[in-house]
Amino acid sequence: MKLSINNLCKTYANGVVALDDLSLDIGLGLFGLLGPNGAGKSSLMRTIAALQTADSGTVSFDEIDVLKQKAQIRKVLGYLPQEFGVFPKTSAYKLLDYYALLKGIGHKKQRKETVEGLLNLVNLYQDKNKNVYEFSGGMKQRFGIAQALIGNPKLIIVDEPTAGLDPGERVRFNNLLSQTGEDRIVLLSTHIVDDVSDLCSDMAIINKGKVIMKGAPVDLIDALADRVWEKQISKKDYDKYCQKYEVIHSRLHAGNPLIHIMNEDNPENGFVKITPKLDDVYFTAINTQNNNVSK
Repeated sequence: MKLSINNLCKTYANGVVALDDLSLDIGLGLFGLLGPNGAGKSSLMRTIAALQTADSGTVSFDEIDVLKQKAQIRKVLGYLPQEFGVFPKTSAYKLLDYYALLKGIGHKKQRKETVEGLLNLVNLYQDKNKNVYEFSGGMKQRFGIAQALIGNPKLIIVDEPTAGLDPGERVRFNNLLSQTGEDRIVLLSTHIVDDVSDLCSDMAIINKGKVIMKGAPVDLIDALADRVWEKQISKKDYDKYCQKYEVIHSRLHAGNPLIHIMNEDNPENGFVKITPKLDDVYFTAINTQNNNVSK
């Protein structure tokens, strides 16, 4: 089972280049697609889900030509978009039953078994008679996964699923997502680095419509071993350090910048070598692309 994307291009009417000759091969399991807002992630997801056309290129899933056989890909696809709308004043059970009917599960007993099984899977059975619009953000996302799993799809696309969730709901949702990816392809699009690090065995970073890095998170992290250094500095010295060192990224810690730099040798000056994380990989890839473009 493989999803193959080759030389995909998409430019919108306003001139924005969303996908720029993008190619990617994705195999079984959870695959993380990481990138900043506006990188092209949602455009790629919508193209794979047959919700928009591409200007050129190909997308295939097993024997299905996704761009030409839209009805066929929809039969094996589960999709949780970034903005998941729900009908007002409709219970979780009734709404999921309706989605199952749209998916072609016409037999009432089979729909009942499907709906109840999915509500149990996403831990919403006890809330089955509540209106979905009254659910918390995390409950809505779990309901979204339930509707995406109707018909036992071979390919699931999940677009920015944990944005806006509180930490507890995010953990519960990620645990659920991990369960769904054991025997199918789950494409997880996000700008949250930790979600990819926690869930995915393979990943790609995209920016400005291009794939700029691909590989297993553990391998990409290992490639930075012994080259990432950390130091807390004062705010007034930040620009000076940026001029002197290759600053990967920084965050505030106790009110002052904690910077990570890339350096082959010990930079001394109070820096401490650290074990890199996926956010170091991510910002290194983004910075490298931006620096190459500006040259």
